[in-house]
Amino acid sequence: MPARRRPMFKRLLTVAKRIGLVAAAVLVTLLAVRIWDVERGPPLEPWHSFVPHELSVAEMDHGDWQTYLAAEDKAFQSVRTQVTEKLDTEDRTPINRYFSGSRIYPPGFAKDWNRSYEMMPSGAVRGAVVLLHGLTDSPYSLRHVADLYAARGFVAVGVRLPGHGTVPGGLTEGTWQDWMAATRLAMREARRLAGPDGPIHIVGYSNGGALALLYTLDSLDDSALPRPAKVVLLSPMVGVTEFARFAGLAALPAVLPAFAKAAWLNILPEFNPFKYNSFPVNAARQSYLLTQAVQEAIASHAGDDSLKEFPPVQTFLSVLDTTVSTAAVVDALHAVLAEARSELVLFDINRNADVDSLAMFRPSTLAALSDLLPPAPRPFRSIVVTNRNRATPDMEALVTEAGATGTTAIPLPLTYPHDVYSLSHIAVPFPLSDGLYGLDPAETPAEDFGISLGTLSSRGESRALVVGMDFIMRMQSNPFFPYMAERIAADLPPPEAPASAASPD
Repeated sequence: MPARRRPMFKRLLTVAKRIGLVAAAVLVTLLAVRIWDVERGPPLEPWHSFVPHELSVAEMDHGDWQTYLAAEDKAFQSVRTQVTEKLDTEDRTPINRYFSGSRIYPPGFAKDWNRSYEMMPSGAVRGAVVLLHGLTDSPYSLRHVADLYAARGFVAVGVRLPGHGTVPGGLTEGTWQDWMAATRLAMREARRLAGPDGPIHIVGYSNGGALALLYTLDSLDDSALPRPAKVVLLSPMVGVTEFARFAGLAALPAVLPAFAKAAWLNILPEFNPFKYNSFPVNAARQSYLLTQAVQEAIASHAGDDSLKEFPPVQTFLSVLDTTVSTAAVVDALHAVLAEARSELVLFDINRNADVDSLAMFRPSTLAALSDLLPPAPRPFRSIVVTNRNRATPDMEALVTEAGATGTTAIPLPLTYPHDVYSLSHIAVPFPLSDGLYGLDPAETPAEDFGISLGTLSSRGESRALVVGMDFIMRMQSNPFFPYMAERIAADLPPPEAPASAASPD
């Protein structure tokens, strides 16, 4: 090296060393804070550390529905022997879903909705639908949509995705590729049930929406995959928050057994019979990787014009959603699909709330709708369910057709509950009458799940609770579910007589 360049090289080397030392110090500090934060939280329980065995991707790709159900039975049996039958005395409480004497013990219900199911129509089979639930969720979350399809002659295939429905520890391992393999298996079963020519729809909620999209994109390239005739998305996870990208770093201390709790973002009591309250880091990481795969696949197909073959898409979304990126649903999906091949239904905030409530809204909240929708004309039909007219509490659907600039207002015989200012990510799939999440749960023995989470309205000192105030305040059911059901059923056959569907297996 020439002598005149050596001083400059030394200076650059010194700067690089200093930057490295600063970065190392920052990383050590962040890890120390992370360890301190998790160690002051509650301890891990048996349902956090036990991981039930699930089929591999290869086993699912070469197996059938009965193979999957048999493996699922073994997974639930292992939860009973390794968790339920080994609970300590302090864990045998009335609101622990893993205690067999609990009032929320899922196997004690008339139907354990944590398990995969097939819901048969009462008459002739006209088609089939595959229902994909969300992250940390279970097949319960789409049971009402399954009812809708079954009443119209479709067999509803509700698949429990690997790692779900058993214990939260099931999500500490496994990948999004496992969920995709289960999706492919369920679609093969749907094709068997629908026959060679029967239509198949695919419905995805939240993380299940990403799976539905990626599967459909794959089916454009692989003729061996049954292609859906329609895709229905509820609060779809097309994009997630930036935190999920780096979620894996939060689990670094967990490589040491003493800091195993670092593998969890939340450790909470499990009082929900059909959804995990605790949330492992791996689940957040896998959801991010899945959405990246979806966006890359969309961009790839948009580049070769194959999105023209994509089936019709219908999306239902709250304009306020802190779980997924609402902008990604518009920009990365509907804006790039072929003209007039998709419909986006947005549930607006309650603009008829009293003045005091409106005064507490952030400016960004009031502008959420205008920030989300690009100016018309748009390549997709947009429907905004809103009560912008403060002269009446009734809702209306503002319909703008694809390629049009004009809007048609359709009155709806629905209203916002007076004390609700918006929907949420988790509210969309559940009617107000839902037995677990409904604001006005159905009073029937079959719907008695031992707890009514949708009606919780506690007031007192927040530090006395094991859950945050966001859990208490978050809307968990959808007052506009009847309209959503009407839109989903718009191109389905009319209900069979009798309209009620047969019970699931």
